[in-house]
Amino acid sequence: MRLAVISDSHANLHALDAVLDAIELEGVDAIWSLGDVVGYGPRPNECSRLVADRTTLALCGNHDLGVLGKIDVDFFSGDAARAALWTREVLDDDARRYLEGLSPSASLDGVGLFHGSPRDPVWDYVLSAAAARDALELSATALVLVGHSHVALALGLEGGRISGGVAPGGTEIDLGRGRWLLNPGSVGQPRDGDPRAAFLLLDLERRSASFRRIDYSIEETQEELRAAGLPEGLAARLPHGL
Repeated sequence: MRLAVISDSHANLHALDAVLDAIELEGVDAIWSLGDVVGYGPRPNECSRLVADRTTLALCGNHDLGVLGKIDVDFFSGDAARAALWTREVLDDDARRYLEGLSPSASLDGVGLFHGSPRDPVWDYVLSAAAARDALELSATALVLVGHSHVALALGLEGGRISGGVAPGGTEIDLGRGRWLLNPGSVGQPRDGDPRAAFLLLDLERRSASFRRIDYSIEETQEELRAAGLPEGLAARLPHGL
C-alpha cells in the first residue's frame, strides 16, 4: 500500500493545493492527515473541505480543537490565539462538523498516528532523540507518525539506539530495520528552515519512506493573510520556513 501523509496544513490553501497536486502524480492508494487543518491561515473552510474530500484518515490537532472551543486559546501564543478566534468567526457549519468528528490519534495498517505523540496526542512535541524514544516505547507499532512540530523528522530505534534527525526534502528512509518515528513536516507553515510545503510518501509493503518538498505561492497566502487582518507575523515568517 502506497500512502501520502500530510500534516499541519493550517488553512494555507495554496500550499495544500500544491501538495495535493504533487501527490496526485504519485498515484498513491490513500492520503492520511495528522491534524491542524485550520489555525494560523486565511482559508479554513476550503482547506477543511479538501482534507475531508481527499483523505481516508484524518486527525485533529490542537489548533483545530482551539478553533472548536475545546481548548482554551489562552494556551496559545498571541498570534495563534488571534488567528484561532478569527477562524471561529469565519468557520462554516460543514467545516465545523467535519473537524468535530476527528480524533487526535488513530491506528491503522500497523501504524500509530498522533498529532502530538503517544504520550500526549494533542500537545506533546517530538523534537529530540529522547522524545522519540519515549514515543516509540509508548507505542506498540513498528511505525509511528506524528505532526505538530512543523519539522520533518526521521528517527529510528534499533538495538536500543536512536539515530536520525531532521529529514530534508529528498530524504529516503529504509523502514525495514528497527522501529521508526516520522514527521512529514508542515504543509502550510514549515519551521525547519525550508519554506516549501512538506509531505511524506510511504510504501508499507516495501517498507520505505520518501520526504518531499514542493514550491507554492507564498506571496498569495501572504496577501490573503493581510486582507483578512490576521497578524503580520504569520505572513512575515512564511518565506523563511520559521
